[in-house]
Amino acid sequence: MSATKREEVCSHLRYIRLELREMHQMLIKEDLLPDLNEAKEVLAQLDALLDLLSEKKVTKIKANFESFKLN
Repeated sequence: MSATKREEVCSHLRYIRLELREMHQMLIKEDLLPDLNEAKEVLAQLDALLDLLSEKKVTKIKANFESFKLN
C-alpha cells in the first residue's frame, strides 16, 4: 500500500474511532441511542474506507474480466 493511501486509511480510522467513542460515551452516560444521522455518517466512513482498501482488487478483477471477454 502506498504511503498516501496508508495516510488516508489512518485518517479515516481516526475519524471513525472518534465518532464511535462519542457514541459509546452517549450510551454510557446518558443511556441514549446515538442520532440516526450520526450512525449513518460513521457507516458512510466505513464504506469509504472499504472502497479505498478494495480499489486495487476491483481494478484487477475488472482487468481480468475484460481480458477474458476478449478471448
